[in-house]
Amino acid sequence: MLSRTVRLGVLCSRIRLEEKLIFKALEERGVEYDRLDERRLALQLQANGLVEKYDLIWCRSISHSRALYALSILNGWGIKTVNSYQVVQTCGDKVLTTTALIQHGVPTPRTVVALSVEAALQAIEEMGYPVVLKPAMGSWGRLLSKVNDRETAEAVLKHKATLGGPMHSVFYIQEYVDKPSRDIRTLVIGEEVVYAMYRRSAHWITNTARGGEALLCPLSPEIRDLSLAAAQAVGGGILAVDLMETDDGRLVVGEVNHTPEFHGAMQAVDVDIAGKMVDYMLQQA
Repeated sequence: MLSRTVRLGVLCSRIRLEEKLIFKALEERGVEYDRLDERRLALQLQANGLVEKYDLIWCRSISHSRALYALSILNGWGIKTVNSYQVVQTCGDKVLTTTALIQHGVPTPRTVVALSVEAALQAIEEMGYPVVLKPAMGSWGRLLSKVNDRETAEAVLKHKATLGGPMHSVFYIQEYVDKPSRDIRTLVIGEEVVYAMYRRSAHWITNTARGGEALLCPLSPEIRDLSLAAAQAVGGGILAVDLMETDDGRLVVGEVNHTPEFHGAMQAVDVDIAGKMVDYMLQQA
């Protein structure tokens, strides 16, 4: 079998349910692979030490910074990775993600990036309340703030300025989408939208990592086309796309995730997700 001649590396540190299922799918297909713990990697920049060893390296790292540097080096050596350095760089930064989506004509919520507290407050006032403040980098719905009035805006902006650091020095401000207590997450693998699911919650943050309930969502042509457009806008690969339904019936893309978890989706959809991912890896390798 072709899969027996392919040598894969899986870049990851923490072994979650997703990685266990991925390893099982690889073993069921007779694929030779190594788990590469990035916490133990020391990459000799002049050595190109892994070029002859792997056909492809699959990044499942939950550390954005470690993944980004590792992929930059690996791609520089000529090793193919999924996802690529460029995709991870774009998806790991909400400013870059939104910019890419807009440049490719993908509908997104109205967004402003401000570079000072004063500019951020003015932008919020002009946009109108409520708005959502997000860190430019981050996942699992952490450090999001729904700002309902000027007093709250001043407090949140002051706190971010006091905390300092790269995460809080750039202000990513997005209009609040009054979605119907849910959003939609899709999984795109290459040119296929594998599934769509609702993430339902009474809270305005609907991430399953924050307690959102996963439910099957019909995969309409609109959801499929928009998901594929969003994935292509950031460079393609294995990606999760988050869509929101506006109060006037439109769909907009909020974010694109470059290392999708899928344990929540397993409660809602009847798909061999890990197997689909592995089959795509073999095609790419």
